[in-house]
Amino acid sequence: MRRFGDPEGLVFHRSLGVFGCPGLRKDVLLVSLCVEVIATRDLVKTYGAASAVAGFDLDVAAGECVALLGPNGAGKTTTVEILEGLRVRSGGSVTVLGQDPQNAERAWRARIGVVTQLATDLQFATVGEAVDHFARGYPTPRSRHETLELVGLREQAGQRVATLSGGQRRRLDVALGIVGRPELLFLDEPTTGFDPGARRTFWGVVQALREERTTIVLTTHYLDEADTLADRIVIIAHGRKVADTEPHELRSRVPRDAVVRWRDDQGVHELATSSPTAAIARLGAEFDGEIPGLEVTRPSLEEAYLELLGDIA
Repeated sequence: MRRFGDPEGLVFHRSLGVFGCPGLRKDVLLVSLCVEVIATRDLVKTYGAASAVAGFDLDVAAGECVALLGPNGAGKTTTVEILEGLRVRSGGSVTVLGQDPQNAERAWRARIGVVTQLATDLQFATVGEAVDHFARGYPTPRSRHETLELVGLREQAGQRVATLSGGQRRRLDVALGIVGRPELLFLDEPTTGFDPGARRTFWGVVQALREERTTIVLTTHYLDEADTLADRIVIIAHGRKVADTEPHELRSRVPRDAVVRWRDDQGVHELATSSPTAAIARLGAEFDGEIPGLEVTRPSLEEAYLELLGDIA
């Protein structure tokens, strides 16, 4: 029998939603072993003769942050919309928070949150008014102050939504989701269009929410984002799951040595090796301490991802 945690009242809204990313710490892992948040088996979605999702299996435990990756048209968005109860599947079984999303009641929808790519509501409200408006829909909402403090918008509380920058608007999208203390969060391309600084700030909000043990499903085209935030990476291609693993395990699939770089009086040197630690130890002995200009480069998650997609193309 599946056992689920007690919901604390979470919000659902089609264009404004939530996110957070609990890290899979040891204490969370103990909970995750007995709490299944998402389970799909042989999920199928067809449009006429075309299959958008073709037999997709997914398990997500409580407290996990799972990134769904794949090229455009792979079936990511369709899968997530089925999990959110926004699209009817053609076949297979789906359980989210103990219920079938396409038959779920209003109380179930109050336990999930969504941050979509585009959110254009409430342009003429102030930031504080928007948060207060959404808070009224939840059983145990956060206060306006707590919510805006968490996403870094406290000083913008009296500012009109229409005047916010892109990064500030994205943080408001998050605020409108987390105000209801979400249990399950869906993030769809949360940092698309962000500059590097805004992306890092946004990740910081995620890190702050990790402690709340909220479960998150993230879709993104930024591999460094998935590498930083996700406990597991699931790759979809042609509507099927082609990988389900931890980021470091996916990187290890690239059959390429690490590269050790250092500098001496003769210039910059490089050494490709499968044993970088041993190489650094030897260099340390040669230099009798600090190694000038030392760098160690390993295969990136992006390289592993592209190589995997190339193999199945």
